[in-house]
Amino acid sequence: MSLDHILLGMLRRPASGYDLKQEFEQGVRHFWSAELSQIYPTLTRLERQGLLKSSREPSAQGPERRVYRRTDKGRKELLQWLRGGPVMGKQRFAYVAQLAFLHEAGDLQATREFMERLREELRAYLDFLEVTEKDALAANPRPESWPEAEFHEYLCLRMGVTSIRARIVWCEECLTRIRARQRKVKKREAAK
Repeated sequence: MSLDHILLGMLRRPASGYDLKQEFEQGVRHFWSAELSQIYPTLTRLERQGLLKSSREPSAQGPERRVYRRTDKGRKELLQWLRGGPVMGKQRFAYVAQLAFLHEAGDLQATREFMERLREELRAYLDFLEVTEKDALAANPRPESWPEAEFHEYLCLRMGVTSIRARIVWCEECLTRIRARQRKVKKREAAK
């Protein structure tokens, strides 16, 4: 999966780079994230390739903004990617890399605090996703009757909810093992 295709998909309506960043923050962050420093160069490259076109438009606040639109060539590229089947990329979780090297700190309590903090951050994110889902379902409790784009966004939201729940369960399992290890180390030290 690439940022190219994510942006092509997000540009079903014209948007600026800033608009796209907001959409990452509010909608797709449970499966993809991107910073403005990645978004703008990618938009420029996609435009050079003829997959997007842009124009300057007035802004409600501040200077003009560059608004991007998908071209027919961009739509064809997006459809080819969509019809190519699931892309199984390698997921990167920085916190898992941190956990893998936490032994370098030589402090099991630091590992425990790290996992407790991660669990709380994941819980906060899960709360956000669950409120988003609750609000969507309050407006219409039957997602199968929603417009196509909203229905597919809901399916992605469900992936976010279930995967974050699973990560919280993993944190709890890790914390159980960390506490057990702490007790074992404490007993060993007391026996010395």
